[in-house]
Amino acid sequence: MLTLVITIIIIALIFDFLNGFHDSANSIATVVSTRVLTPRKAVVWAAFFNMAAAFLFDVHIAKTIGKGLIDIAVVNEWVIMSALVGAIVWNLLTWYYGIPSSSSHALMGGYAGAAIAKAGWGSIIASGWTNTLVFIAVAPLMGMLMGFTLMVILSWLFYKKSSSKVNDSFRKLQLVSAAFYSLGHGTNDAQKTMGIITGLLLTAGYLQTFEVPFWVILISHFAIGLGTLFGGWRIVKTMGQKITKLKPSGGFCAETAGAITLLVTAFGGISVSTTHTITGAIMGVGATKRVSAVRWGLAGNIVIAWILTIPASALVGAAFYYLVAYFQ
Repeated sequence: MLTLVITIIIIALIFDFLNGFHDSANSIATVVSTRVLTPRKAVVWAAFFNMAAAFLFDVHIAKTIGKGLIDIAVVNEWVIMSALVGAIVWNLLTWYYGIPSSSSHALMGGYAGAAIAKAGWGSIIASGWTNTLVFIAVAPLMGMLMGFTLMVILSWLFYKKSSSKVNDSFRKLQLVSAAFYSLGHGTNDAQKTMGIITGLLLTAGYLQTFEVPFWVILISHFAIGLGTLFGGWRIVKTMGQKITKLKPSGGFCAETAGAITLLVTAFGGISVSTTHTITGAIMGVGATKRVSAVRWGLAGNIVIAWILTIPASALVGAAFYYLVAYFQ
């Protein structure tokens, strides 16, 4: 039993690493595309603040993921392993094609698919999924609206200043906004892995109540920070250049809008996609120039990937659970 638990924890940390690797673009795309930092310095900057988030925030999202989505009574080690496999397969597939999909929703989809394969639809806690499903639409809209609003405010405040001088000032401020966003990214996404590992320890009998151990918090943040450090470069180009062209002032607004959205939802215990949030914020900033400044066709393809993430990863998670059950 102990060997199996350790193996699943290692798989969970691999997922966490891939989450950081896949979502590295979320944290660094704007600061790299505006040439405020080189790619290597950007990932070091983002990874540091991903890890620093371990000491600054509570674990509301971990509790939502670990015990708020699936009836914990039906969860066992194989359900959790299958959930992780479903999420990892989808993450690798979307990374390969450069699609900025949600690692968080991939994990949740894999978890749901494995639980349904084991115990049917009754294993799903419907009320726990309400906020998650609603915020698939709300989070990017929040990011978009906030990014648009911040960019409009800055445009009015500095409309008499030369564009070059304004952007020179925001090159420095973008370091602050990138750090702020990486804190939000770290606290939001690392908690998904914390919830899974804590649920595993509870179902295996190593914990009596669902309380996240501090060592789980530390290793989860370390793994996601390490993944960010290695960077998913295929997605950086999509996020930072293909959706719309950004200048330092726009990058500052997008990162700040994304960070505020992530921290507000994290304090509310609402699991949202960091990918959805920053993509929406970038679109909002781009739309302040003109509607055509955003490549809406590409944005539409990204939205399709968002819609497919939960059911696709659920199918993989369910298939893996059936495979494991067959050989048990």
